[in-house]
Amino acid sequence: MNSYTKAVQRELKNLAEDSEALLAATADAAEHKVVEARKRLMTALEKSKRVWGQMQDHAREGAQAADEAICNHPYQAAGVALGLGVVLGCLLARRK
Repeated sequence: MNSYTKAVQRELKNLAEDSEALLAATADAAEHKVVEARKRLMTALEKSKRVWGQMQDHAREGAQAADEAICNHPYQAAGVALGLGVVLGCLLARRK
């Protein structure tokens, strides 16, 4: 996992924790606007947790499929990696 993914994951976790703390702090508030805001926040928090879980599952499935493809076709995978390296190297050398 790269640093960007870890940072996003950490920020989402902080957001979820802050949202849950806000929900707990306003649990005894009875104003109509506060109750409605709490309901919307709870719905959004539940939806974001569900979407995050789906994203993790999808990423895991993609990584497993890539791993399986590389294991089943190691020489082709090495050839593709070498070809991409050559193309990127040529493109970057041209830029300078």
